[in-house]
Amino acid sequence: FPRKCVEQEMSTEEEIDIPEKVLDLYKIYRPSPLIRATRLEEYLKTPAHIYFKNESVSPTGAHKVNTALVQAYYAKEEGVKRLTCETGAGQYGSAISYANAMFGLATTIYMVRVSYDQKPYRRILMQIYGADVVASPSINTKYGKLILSENPDCKGSLGIAISEAMEDALSSKDTKYALGSFLNCVCMHQTIIGQEAKLQMAKAGEYPDVIIGCVGGGSNLAGISFPFLKDKLRGDKPDLRVVAVEPKACPSLTGGEYKYDFGDAAGTTPLAKMYTLGKDFMPDPLHAGGLRYHGMAPVISALYNDKLIEAVAYPQTDTFAAALTFARTEGLVVAPESAHAVKAAIDEALKAKEKGEEKVILFNLSGHGILDLQGYDDYLKGKLAS
Repeated sequence: FPRKCVEQEMSTEEEIDIPEKVLDLYKIYRPSPLIRATRLEEYLKTPAHIYFKNESVSPTGAHKVNTALVQAYYAKEEGVKRLTCETGAGQYGSAISYANAMFGLATTIYMVRVSYDQKPYRRILMQIYGADVVASPSINTKYGKLILSENPDCKGSLGIAISEAMEDALSSKDTKYALGSFLNCVCMHQTIIGQEAKLQMAKAGEYPDVIIGCVGGGSNLAGISFPFLKDKLRGDKPDLRVVAVEPKACPSLTGGEYKYDFGDAAGTTPLAKMYTLGKDFMPDPLHAGGLRYHGMAPVISALYNDKLIEAVAYPQTDTFAAALTFARTEGLVVAPESAHAVKAAIDEALKAKEKGEEKVILFNLSGHGILDLQGYDDYLKGKLAS
């Protein structure tokens, strides 16, 4: 990693200043809008107030740009010439490709094979920004060749793609590796989402009773919830609930074990204590590629283990159904990952309706689904596995 990211990973400071050059690029799309979903509320006939933070307004359509710009900036300052990374659905790959273009760095992306095939327009977007996009597992690395020798038709996983991106970075003196989630520093970079949301909700005269975010590696949930969780930990908002939403096909929190494990399939990374399905876990090829990760951020894992946050898992057919409801009421087509948060928000609103409670619900709309229409087409044609 760039040295500054390592320093932030180990920092005990409560706050770290955002570099001016990163702030200048943030101003292109930040602050992102906080929107009350009144049409969805009316459709559900719920007394709940549903708010969502719309991170789909970033240049690449998702929240991942928030950390990509920081990591690219620090790499450039350090004299790095190229960054490698993994990507599932392509949101982080798009983000780091864009960020590297802004700071004049070369980019190599290892994209999980199933998403590489499912989402060609994500790949094209990365290439527009100048990235070299490789389907993982690949013949570019020793580990990729090993996997392919054992299973030539391997659909890949984020764990495998991380291993390949790390091996690539370690083999070159002018290259560093940039991770899209999981790390303490990445979770911190994303808290700009929740910091903005806190100020925006104060202007609306409301405070959330429940905060919802989808989880793959965990930074999206951390981004929206951590600035609010500070209030819970200090005792100011003891009843605040935070709900992590994951796919049933890859249920790290709800189906995993809390233990030390590797962050990648090859066992290259340091061991981290987290909820994990095991580094060799191979998830089903669901369309929410960004959530197909075997582990969970250590900070999210610790909060869940201490029962400070909750978790729920849904089959992908339920999340696509919720996404259609959202599109037909609020007009926005969300990413399959974000559809998990939409499903949980609808469920919370219906619970409030049953109990006659005016709950305030906040969820993070982490990205748009305009480049994920194949998944919607498969759902509409009844081709998706539950």
